[in-house]
Amino acid sequence: MPRNAPHIPVLLDEVIGALAISPGETHVDGTFGAGGYSRAMLAAGANVIAFDRDPDAIAAGRAADVPGLTLVEDRFSRMAAHVEDVDGVTLDIGVSSMQLDQAARGFSFQSDGPLDMRMEQAGESAADFLNTADEGDIADIIYRYGDEPKSRRIARAIVAARPVTRTAELASVVRRAVGWREGQKSDPATRTFQAVRIHINRELGELEDGLEAAERVLKAGGRLAVVTFHSLEDRIVKRFLRERSGQTPAGSRHLPDMVGRGPAPTFEAVAKPVRASEAELTRNPRARSATLRVARRTAHSSSSANLRGAA
Repeated sequence: MPRNAPHIPVLLDEVIGALAISPGETHVDGTFGAGGYSRAMLAAGANVIAFDRDPDAIAAGRAADVPGLTLVEDRFSRMAAHVEDVDGVTLDIGVSSMQLDQAARGFSFQSDGPLDMRMEQAGESAADFLNTADEGDIADIIYRYGDEPKSRRIARAIVAARPVTRTAELASVVRRAVGWREGQKSDPATRTFQAVRIHINRELGELEDGLEAAERVLKAGGRLAVVTFHSLEDRIVKRFLRERSGQTPAGSRHLPDMVGRGPAPTFEAVAKPVRASEAELTRNPRARSATLRVARRTAHSSSSANLRGAA
């Protein structure tokens, strides 16, 4: 866990405050990264079990040999295979600043590097996908995960430019496809890079699975804190907490008599979303799009466990 970590955790005070850590509790940091949240949890007296799918993050953390910290190289969606009955789970969704800042990882076009984007450094890379996928599939990914209205034009340009192997190449192809010029307000390559990264790492599916895993491992009274960075992520968290806290009818909207007859709520005390203060935005511009959602686990069995039992 590097002492001079390049990553500044967003909403750190708000997350630690919401977790309300008592000394001796066990907390899960589902997205270890450079260790910012874990370090704050440890300082509050918690024993921390931290997950990361990125082997570089785990290696750096193990080299620091921090007392009270257990590191697990795995996806946070698999936390139930490693822990149970914990007092808190924290998830900081998306790519880390550490990954963005390393050109060789291929997450950003700010510096040229190989078109990789794999958090686990294994499996299909961004270049593999873009150089082999059908044009229609590429367009769908860019539209769905990047909210890009010109996705079909961009996909056509990517296919015409194959093979695309560098981040600078992809950014240039996107800019030409949409007619972007230097000096315009926002770089259109941002949306395409986000979309491809989300697809390659199955980020939204991982978030959905991770929320269900947190539901299974939290003990009664345990706290869940999730930080998201764009509307696709936040919508998933908001919907999950609404459903699991009993705020959404369990049955069909065409069957009003079913309201209130679904599974017992597994979360309560769902707080209003929290966003960064002006002071934090001055210190850490990355916090601009961050949203924190927090809830407390009830004693009822998890919805996923109920579904398995009914099967």
